[in-house]
Amino acid sequence: MSRFLLSALTAGLLASMAAPIGAWGQTPGLAQAQAASTAALNVQSLHDSLHLTLPQEDAWRAYRRASAPDPEAQARHRAAMTMMPSLTTPRRVDLIAAEMQANLDAAKRGGEAVKAFYAILTPEQQRTFDHQTLQAGGPPADKLRQPPSGQGLPKPGQ
Repeated sequence: MSRFLLSALTAGLLASMAAPIGAWGQTPGLAQAQAASTAALNVQSLHDSLHLTLPQEDAWRAYRRASAPDPEAQARHRAAMTMMPSLTTPRRVDLIAAEMQANLDAAKRGGEAVKAFYAILTPEQQRTFDHQTLQAGGPPADKLRQPPSGQGLPKPGQ
């Protein structure tokens, strides 16, 4: 690993540890509850928009099970964050790296679930899935290629 990459990774890990300790491991607040509610509505909207056939419904349920948050993993994360203040910096770095690896593994499993579900969709359903899942995570697809009016990139020297 290059020295620059190692330095950047270490700086990022240490910066992440500087977050307010009181925020780690707390029960979800109002903002998180509202986000969860919005996510549930988005999932239901996606389901309704896909107009799934009966065989596809089984695949949808499998996809939803595979992509649901893992309560055990969430509990392990909360426990790890609770331990942070009592650990030395090298141990915190190791714990953060282990958390990042667990998150990567979960992302890979979720990605495989998405790919398996996507493969059983018709081309029209795939377009719907693409459009709605892109919107759920950011700006509408038709706004990606152009900045909002008056909000282009700053000119050099500004």
